[in-house]
Amino acid sequence: MDPSFLTFLQKNPWHMMLFGTAVVTGGMLIWPLVNRLLGASAPQVGPTEAVQLINRRDALVLDVRDKAEFAAGHIPNARNIPLPELDGRLREIEKFKARPIVINCQSGARSAGVCGLLRKNGFGEVFSLRGGIGGWMEASLPVEK
Repeated sequence: MDPSFLTFLQKNPWHMMLFGTAVVTGGMLIWPLVNRLLGASAPQVGPTEAVQLINRRDALVLDVRDKAEFAAGHIPNARNIPLPELDGRLREIEKFKARPIVINCQSGARSAGVCGLLRKNGFGEVFSLRGGIGGWMEASLPVEK
């Protein structure tokens, strides 16, 4: 690295802060690409793709939100198993191992981890609903209460 650049950064605290901001935002932009390349992220489907899986392949919708969130509104015919209870209640969905499973949460963050857990337990096709119930509602798809 050029020593004059380091001198430039040291002259004014704003320079250091702007440089730090640029590094952090660049990292945030690159992180999803790195995750995808390393295979760390769960396969995602959008609301339209989820509807196709449900209608054409009889996919199970598994809602991992807590009971209050589920009661406030959920995808029609979704099964609710809150995330903290999932390990102990896997037997309830064992019969769906051969079918695709769409995991749903509030925003899509919790469902990615659930996909990994289900895959470790022998479930073949598991997908995280991109955007969670918020993405579903944004697409103007039906919600039950």
